[in-house]
Amino acid sequence: LVYKTSYDKANRTSLSATRGAGMDAALPVFDELRKEFSLPVLTDVHTEEQCAIVAPHVDVLQIPAFLSRQTDMLVAAARTGKVINVKKGQFLAPWDMKNVVAKITGSGNANVLTTERGASFGYNTLVSDMRALPIMAEIGAPVIFDATH
Repeated sequence: LVYKTSYDKANRTSLSATRGAGMDAALPVFDELRKEFSLPVLTDVHTEEQCAIVAPHVDVLQIPAFLSRQTDMLVAAARTGKVINVKKGQFLAPWDMKNVVAKITGSGNANVLTTERGASFGYNTLVSDMRALPIMAEIGAPVIFDATH
């Protein structure tokens, strides 16, 4: 069981949409969850700078799908030494995750998870292609299936 939460949903469609509690308010809550309930905590990070700030307060850093190919972001997350979960961008083929994982492991962090969340099918439609799961598993990192999108 891993407690998944977000302090900032930075990829909202609308500027006026609710984004979350914010980092300053959320990090002490993450600490409390870890201490009181002995739960590992996972949260998204959206900038390279956030990786080092957030890492001491969580167990898993998650790279959002839209940032899944950003080398500097992946390297910054890897350097924290935390478990890194990368959500596969819906614009990527499953075999493209090999290079994503290599950016993290090549930065000295073997603690990588990958998440399949679907592929774009036209506009605003995601389709889950179950063939992606064994393809991603061949890369060597554990695969998570996110059926919520």
